[in-house]
Amino acid sequence: MVEPLENIANPSPQITDFSVLEEKIRSYLPAEKNNLVREAYDFAAKAHSGQMRKSGEPFLEHPLQTALILADLQLDASSLAAALLHDIPEDCGVPIATIQARFGPEVAKLVDGVTKLGKVPLTPSAAAASEAHAENLRKMLVAMAEDLRVVFIKLADRLHNMKTLSALSPERQLVIAQETLDIYAPLAHRLGIWELKWQLEDLAFHFIDPAKYRRIARLVVSRRAQREDFITEATEILKKELDKSGIRAELSGRPKHIFSISQKMDKYATIGKEFDDIHDLLALRVVVSSIPDCYSAVGVIHSLWHPLPEAFDDYIANPKPNGYQALHTAVMCLSNPLEVQIRTREMQFTDEYGVAAHWRYKEGGKPDIHFEEKIGWLRQLVAWHRELSGAEEFLESVKTDIFIDQVFVYTPKGEIKDLPKGSTPIDFAYLVHTELGHRCIGAKVNGRLVSFNYQLKNGDLIEIQTSKIAKGPSRDWLNPELGFTRTSQAREKIRAWFKKQERAENIERGREMLDKELKRLGVVIERQELAEMFNFNSLDDFMAALGYGGVTTHQVVAKVAAQTETPKPITGPVTSKPSSTSIQVMGMGNLMTHLALCCHPVPGDNIIGYITRSRGVTVHRKDCYNIVHEDELQRLVKVEWGDADSVYPVTVEIESWDRVGLMRDITTIVAEEDVNISSVATNPRGDYTSTTTLTLETKGLAQLSKLLKRIETVKGVISVSRAGAEYRGDTKSPDTK
Repeated sequence: MVEPLENIANPSPQITDFSVLEEKIRSYLPAEKNNLVREAYDFAAKAHSGQMRKSGEPFLEHPLQTALILADLQLDASSLAAALLHDIPEDCGVPIATIQARFGPEVAKLVDGVTKLGKVPLTPSAAAASEAHAENLRKMLVAMAEDLRVVFIKLADRLHNMKTLSALSPERQLVIAQETLDIYAPLAHRLGIWELKWQLEDLAFHFIDPAKYRRIARLVVSRRAQREDFITEATEILKKELDKSGIRAELSGRPKHIFSISQKMDKYATIGKEFDDIHDLLALRVVVSSIPDCYSAVGVIHSLWHPLPEAFDDYIANPKPNGYQALHTAVMCLSNPLEVQIRTREMQFTDEYGVAAHWRYKEGGKPDIHFEEKIGWLRQLVAWHRELSGAEEFLESVKTDIFIDQVFVYTPKGEIKDLPKGSTPIDFAYLVHTELGHRCIGAKVNGRLVSFNYQLKNGDLIEIQTSKIAKGPSRDWLNPELGFTRTSQAREKIRAWFKKQERAENIERGREMLDKELKRLGVVIERQELAEMFNFNSLDDFMAALGYGGVTTHQVVAKVAAQTETPKPITGPVTSKPSSTSIQVMGMGNLMTHLALCCHPVPGDNIIGYITRSRGVTVHRKDCYNIVHEDELQRLVKVEWGDADSVYPVTVEIESWDRVGLMRDITTIVAEEDVNISSVATNPRGDYTSTTTLTLETKGLAQLSKLLKRIETVKGVISVSRAGAEYRGDTKSPDTK
């Protein structure tokens, strides 16, 4: 599976005649279908005559290699013909109408789809807006839903282009390789075409990080003999036991490809492990005749070798969304951990070719009755895209709901639902039904009550508790810091609910939310200025967007902080405490600075300096009482934030009910945000409440906002806010400036 270093990014041997393709398609296509492919080849050879690629090979080589890749997937004749013709409209000026007249509407539609797809840039350039990027990706995925064969051809086209990528400039190599890793390889995975997925990943990795690619390849080769001896011995032992049990099986080793090894090495590095600690570089694959034999084989394996705990997965009863089926187990074999995969021959074929196998059956084999189930995620995507309000929301859906790992959970009726990894009970509720989400007031997982930000795990049984009346969702469910929702589908349905509420109510709610957040952080800014930052001309429109969740207070804080914080320098010392390097005094040289104790400014605040008589420049917030009432304006100087990695003391006041464990809960949250507490003072009152004052060392306004929101969710907390500046006497006193 690991390609030699010298071959991984080089083109396949040139075969510009039809014979090799003809030999492949004869093995699975009816004879009458061969004529269509032959005619397409002849037409392409004439159209591309005299054309050369940048790699120096005849242009015809590219469509022919594309068709050969699809023939390996055993795709239908129309797909192969379209693959041979796919560059003709763009590079030879032949109109689609001519192709339709010659080869029929089905082939013409596929060629037209691939041609249009080729014009869609899926990775945004430096100048391209993310909105355009999202819209392009939307077009591609919707085209998939209309006819998956368009994307099969595009994947094969990309694979051959990746094999000849060295002919392009280094800059283009990097852009195309990154696009392949971000878009095309995940698409192949989601469609279940493992044979294309691993090649696309390895080729892209080779160009993105060639040094790391070569290093891993050498490590793999250096241990190959040892691993192969181990697999050979394990195979011989297991084959004898299976034969004794009357189970006919084919056994083989399955090596991991280089990109997957790189990912595992990165994961292991975080827990202090190295390459030698990776024991599943080579798994054992057992292919049997029937599903009952799969389960019987597992019994033989577990009686022969000790199974490792929590290492058995049944993907036959619970297939993955891309159609993958097999039994996975891990055992301690000959003093080494060994991964074993058990499947039928049909499962083996589907693993290699995914939903592309459907077209094999269309050419005369038995129908694939589960085809629609295998692409259910794609049909769901098309339904979502009609509901989503804009391309940005669609891009969010793709990134969070499609191109990531899945978890499989059960409804109370035993139905299986798959969601993106990290999903919550609220995501589950909205996946089942919108109304179930709107009425959700609690959730049980495996019979136990859980919080709404509980992250679902494989095999969980979810039961949603509902109210009798539709109370509607909470706006907190849209707050990313609280972690109540993971999927864009759930967030879009929540936003839609709030958007349908009365506009006046949304405006008022938005104003309350904004005032509360700015007051809590001690930030003073013009509301109209904020609205314009988010491209709203009308302040009411901005407040309404806040009210229904189209804009979140988290986004507001991030925007305010970005407007005032200076980017971190590329070089220079990183300080753990505020220092003279943390503040830039404009036009005054390298003066000593320190932060005012009266208002405790942090990055994100609008600040100004006050030149003292003996202590350099004291930095205040512009809205500080002492600055607002300053008489000697000539002593004020413009200052800006410098090193963003410094930490700044901020005083926070927490009003709460007095209870046991309150400080433990608060300090746990502060520690999770990697914030230091430099001082704590608690003032209990006679009415069972207390005021707790914390001095926190934060990196800026965005971090402070996130932390205050989390503290506010602690049981018993009434309110939490940044302590305001107070007037402390003579405004000209150096001690207060």
